[in-house]
Amino acid sequence: MSTRTGTPTSTPAVPGTSTPATPGTVALTGTFARLKLALLRNGLRQSAGRRALFVTAAVLVALFAAAQLLGLVLLRGHDHAGALAVCLVGLLALGWAFLPLFFPGGDETLDPTRLVMLPLRPRSTVTALLLTSVIGIGPLFTVAMVAGAVVAAGRGAAAGVVAVVAGVLAVLVCLALARAVATANVGLLTSRKGRDLALLSGLLVAVGVQAVNLGIQRLSGPGSGLDVLEPIARVLRWVPPASAVDAVGAAGDGAWGRAALGLGLTAAALALLLWWWERGLTKLMTAPDSSTLRAAEPAATRGGGPGRGAWAARLLPADRSGPVMVRSLRYAWRDPKTRSAWASGMGVGLLIPVVTVVQGGGSIYVACWASGMLGLQMYNQFGQDYSGFWLVASTISGREDAYLELRGRALALLAVAVPFVVLVVVGGAALVGDWAALPEALGIALALLGALVATGAPASVRLPYSVPQDSGFRNAAPGQGALAGFSIFAGMIVGALLCAPVVALTVWLHVADLHGWLWLVLPLGAGYAWLLVAGALRLAAPQLARRLPEILAAVSR
Repeated sequence: MSTRTGTPTSTPAVPGTSTPATPGTVALTGTFARLKLALLRNGLRQSAGRRALFVTAAVLVALFAAAQLLGLVLLRGHDHAGALAVCLVGLLALGWAFLPLFFPGGDETLDPTRLVMLPLRPRSTVTALLLTSVIGIGPLFTVAMVAGAVVAAGRGAAAGVVAVVAGVLAVLVCLALARAVATANVGLLTSRKGRDLALLSGLLVAVGVQAVNLGIQRLSGPGSGLDVLEPIARVLRWVPPASAVDAVGAAGDGAWGRAALGLGLTAAALALLLWWWERGLTKLMTAPDSSTLRAAEPAATRGGGPGRGAWAARLLPADRSGPVMVRSLRYAWRDPKTRSAWASGMGVGLLIPVVTVVQGGGSIYVACWASGMLGLQMYNQFGQDYSGFWLVASTISGREDAYLELRGRALALLAVAVPFVVLVVVGGAALVGDWAALPEALGIALALLGALVATGAPASVRLPYSVPQDSGFRNAAPGQGALAGFSIFAGMIVGALLCAPVVALTVWLHVADLHGWLWLVLPLGAGYAWLLVAGALRLAAPQLARRLPEILAAVSR
């Protein structure tokens, strides 16, 4: 497979020419194994920090895997150990299916286009890549978990033989699933959309942590135990690779028909995944590049037009703040890290109230998390510009230009944050069923949002820091992490203090039994927020006009 055209099968040699030799599967496996180890070794040589992070992660994962393995071994013989093992392997397969899409940089060999110029056949490439996929922290952790699962599920000597086959099949299915999904989405992994998806992994982790938290609470609650997993296990026992683990328990019980069916389902799933992987690899290496086809299309067929968005422009301020709003909203939509921050803030701000209500401790005031998470987006407004801030600085000639610049950025944030906060608070009232508290909760939420936006404006001017565009998950340049943390932490404290008058008014109305006047908290909170934002922008504008060189130096690091 040496070009992007033609078929990846062997062709007869043309007289007078030589056919390049294709390495066998065994030799290719050894080559790929050395290549993967070389990539890992060279990556660790880049910096001492990366080596320390890798060693720390390896030690923590090893300790966690050892503890989980010991726990699963000790559960052997428990009535519901098989259900736990089946659910655990199903969860591992789910992680292997999706995590490569969110963390594509974890394994550089996931991108098969790096091998496009090599004379390799898809089938031997698939086999070699599958066997060398075991190298790494994640695969070794999976091996430990699957080993513990089959030990916990098995009973008797007969189950031991089945456990070996089931464990190997389960691990291979997980690895093949990750490779097949990555190959099918290789265009996504190597594009800007893929980097956006990777940056949004923080939201995925937050959702996953909350889901695990709910599961742990369900298992550890009064009167609960592993028996709650039985309904889920009865479904997953027919889904590969969990069906292989269920086959171990079935063999221990003497149900050889169910054991053979479980192993057969997993083996069939492995064969199907390998076929899908090989087919995707062949198509990837022989099909034309879609990016060139897209570029060759006429401009008229790609959409767009000269009048697109003109109706929205009429709703914006007529002065400098209007274009600044458009630019900020485009940053929030197109820039990967800005979009990730906004999406993560909105996701967490919506997730925490919902999870709190599901856990039984819900309150409408928890919806203020939405105000807090979106209000923090006002901090470090100029860091998203990076070195391009010099274009902004060159257009600011005085205090008024600085004020309009800050106002446009604040209005862009508020144009998204205010409707979102209203939606979350109204949704919280619906979930809790406390419609009477809606005006006061919404007033406090708007006051908190205004307080954070008000503190974020001067913080952006006084404590700017760089947001590197090519540093993965790092949100501050080296040496500026403490500055970023102090800026946000101090701003949160000051924002809470600024919001205290509205909270005190609400408490006083409750204590004085003046519930009929609690509706005043909504207009007073909204008006107070507007005063805070307007005053903060006026105070920060002169500082911005004076500190343009310092801000440019700070955000360009």
